[in-house]
Amino acid sequence: MRILLSDGSGLTSRQCATVLSRAGHRVEALSPDPLCVCAFTRHVRRVHRVPAFGDDPFAWLESALTIYDEGGFDVLLPTQEQVSVLSAAAGRLRARGVATAAPPFPALAAVQDKVTAYATLEAAGVPQPPSAVVSGPARAAAWEAYPAYLKRPVGTASSGVIRLAGPASLADLTWPEGERRLIQQEARGPLVMTQAVFAAGELVAFHACRRTGEGSRGGASRKLGLRLPEAEAQLRRLGGGLRWHGALSADVILTADGPVVIDVNPRLVEPVNALLSGVDLVTPLLELARGRTPSPQPAGRAGVATHQLLLAVLGAAEHTGRRRAVLGELAAALLRRGGYAGSAEELTPGPDARAALLLAAVSGLVLARPRAWRRFATGSVTAYALSPEGWDRIRDDRIPLGGRPRDEGGHESSRTTPPACSA
Repeated sequence: MRILLSDGSGLTSRQCATVLSRAGHRVEALSPDPLCVCAFTRHVRRVHRVPAFGDDPFAWLESALTIYDEGGFDVLLPTQEQVSVLSAAAGRLRARGVATAAPPFPALAAVQDKVTAYATLEAAGVPQPPSAVVSGPARAAAWEAYPAYLKRPVGTASSGVIRLAGPASLADLTWPEGERRLIQQEARGPLVMTQAVFAAGELVAFHACRRTGEGSRGGASRKLGLRLPEAEAQLRRLGGGLRWHGALSADVILTADGPVVIDVNPRLVEPVNALLSGVDLVTPLLELARGRTPSPQPAGRAGVATHQLLLAVLGAAEHTGRRRAVLGELAAALLRRGGYAGSAEELTPGPDARAALLLAAVSGLVLARPRAWRRFATGSVTAYALSPEGWDRIRDDRIPLGGRPRDEGGHESSRTTPPACSA
């Protein structure tokens, strides 16, 4: 099949490209940056220029649909936050014959922003750290459980999240008038990424992996697959209550009292550790896009170690600012020592000259100037991240002047709020 990835800038897209290409598909991608990470792999045939997604999702959509039509693609696969506008425009996409996999918009809206997601998780009975929704610095000042995190409603890859060591951390914060934020006590324990695919509310694939190495912007430079039935039950309850259709992911902290959810993503997240553990998250998405119902998959095996050296190199530069740390990371990977012993590379699991060139170029630049990590990490997030203004545009398009959201065909619906999950 000819598959067009909605994004070419993120690591999830880069991993999906490898999985799909190895399965025999022709893969192309969309990005505002012609030098995005998907341009540096033999698994992506072409990167198409599109407007930046964040502030004007509908300009991105118009360009994406034109490229889809002219290229004769079989599937437009959402691999980043573009799933939000694909969900909102589901009726329009069906009318044009565009095959994609996106959840119903009321379900997506129930978890797209952090404030609403908190209420949705609470209604579903999914454990979270102690939290509160606050409408300004004065309200936030009443919070007493530190350390904590203050989260803007919309943000990607740790953007819009501030760690608060104490009340003094609230001083001099910029706070748009009327914006509600989530304040959440810091949970102690390892971070686990849980990933799932649902078909009309039925769980068909699930995987969990623990972050064993932290890369740039809090990303997982190293992972270890594990079995986590309690977290699987939580995600199953959330997706089932929302009648989720497509990919759904959540970040979980394994506390002494069990897993608690700290973030929800209405999309796929870095699927290669799952695949090497025996769980294919990508193929079920293709089947959903083609109107088929995937068969449920058994649980994967625990203990599979993987890494992303590119992210680790950027993380070493970010966390230490020292060339010695970057060299140490490269040496450990080359000699297969420490966290790299017995670990498989997620981004370049086989020969790929263009991918090796990117790693060499990035390593050389951060060795010359460690602060250059920002150029790569920030640029990739900016290319695909949905901004608060962009999310407002999507919601405004879905809610006409009469105040009722449109259904998937573009008609007004009697529903005025996202569906609540059943506990």
